[in-house]
Amino acid sequence: MLRPTPCSLIICPGIHEPQLTQDFLTGLRCSNMSSCWIHNVLIFPTQNYPAYSATRIVEFLQQRLRVEQTRVVFISFSAGVAGAIGAAWMLQLLGGKVEGFFAIDGWGVPLSGNFPIYRLSHDYFTHWSSRLLGAGEDSFYANPSIEHLEIWRSPHLCSGYWIHPAANGIPEYRTNITAAEFIALLIG
Repeated sequence: MLRPTPCSLIICPGIHEPQLTQDFLTGLRCSNMSSCWIHNVLIFPTQNYPAYSATRIVEFLQQRLRVEQTRVVFISFSAGVAGAIGAAWMLQLLGGKVEGFFAIDGWGVPLSGNFPIYRLSHDYFTHWSSRLLGAGEDSFYANPSIEHLEIWRSPHLCSGYWIHPAANGIPEYRTNITAAEFIALLIG
């Protein structure tokens, strides 16, 4: 579980209408996410900059935070995953601390870092094939499968499986949960 304060939650949307991101945040609020997280949210404005631009994300954060003294958790979606993973690495080079990284439907984006990484997918195929590029730690996939945008629009309605990785002789296992609950429980 991640430490809840005084971190900032950095939302890196994909290429879609901004209202979907507001819907996503509403869905997180429905999951009983700690209020300290909900009040420390920065949303990267993909209507003004490319979602996949790590440099623009870092510039955006530098304008709003003291990056060298900052602890953040990234939640990224689709094309935003590509920008956010690069921004997470850059932020750490600048002295920031990445407490966690959530990649929602970041299909085709390699993920690695010296911080906890969690993948969420809208279906089993995306879950399985994305793991080939870096599984991260715990992961989630929707079951039954849903449309790509639905996991972002309505994470509180997206049911599926939390995949707990094998560890200490315990084989991989799964738990029924929603995408919003998965994020809320891991953030704390």
